[in-house]
Amino acid sequence: MRYGRKGLDFGDFEITKREILASISIIAVMILIGILISSKISEYQMDKNEKYNKAVKIESQEMFQYGMDTNVGNAFVYGDLKAVDTVTYPEISGEYMYVEKVKERYTRHTRQVRHSNGKTTWYTTETYWTWDRVGSEDIKCKQISFCDIVFPSNKIEMPGTDYIDTIKESSHVRYKYYGVRTKYTGTIFTDLRDKTISDNSNFYNNSTIDETIEYLESSVGTVIFWIFWVILIGLAVFGFYYLDNRWLD
Repeated sequence: MRYGRKGLDFGDFEITKREILASISIIAVMILIGILISSKISEYQMDKNEKYNKAVKIESQEMFQYGMDTNVGNAFVYGDLKAVDTVTYPEISGEYMYVEKVKERYTRHTRQVRHSNGKTTWYTTETYWTWDRVGSEDIKCKQISFCDIVFPSNKIEMPGTDYIDTIKESSHVRYKYYGVRTKYTGTIFTDLRDKTISDNSNFYNNSTIDETIEYLESSVGTVIFWIFWVILIGLAVFGFYYLDNRWLD
């Protein structure tokens, strides 16, 4: 980098004083746009928080059933999630709420590797092997219970799977198994209406009602947006500097 009469010279491109002044305007406009977008995100989060704060908190089977019978609406319910009819594959041990069986094949690949000695550059072909996913199947229980009330299994989103086992069929084919255990304790956020709960209600494993509300009311969305927006502003300014802005002369 060299300092010139007109600005900064970086070799591949030069930043003039007029470009610096123009970039300040670009930054100001993008910050203003960011504030407007951020305010919309905050408004959306505040609306969600209001819904969470108005939701009923339930920790007993009796109140859970009463809420469904009387259309109480949005509710946080704490209790045990269990599989009613457990599932498994005969080649693995244990019973589960859900099991995924993933087929993997040991596959040969090639890639080009770049070499250089400072004067000459050349490429060679490298061979490597990896276990690649080539197919999968799964089984899921038909019914679950929450707070000792039975529902179809699609009523509550199941917790994430854990690794169970790997079974080799041959030197180049293997099966990996992942499963959801038969019992969890946590909180659901759902709509109690028409003597049931809403489909695909979110389940927050190992979380009390208060912990779930605290998690849902976090403003992490705004923080993530501003990180992305600051990076975008930096890229926009760099791109502006890199262009040949003769119209500013």
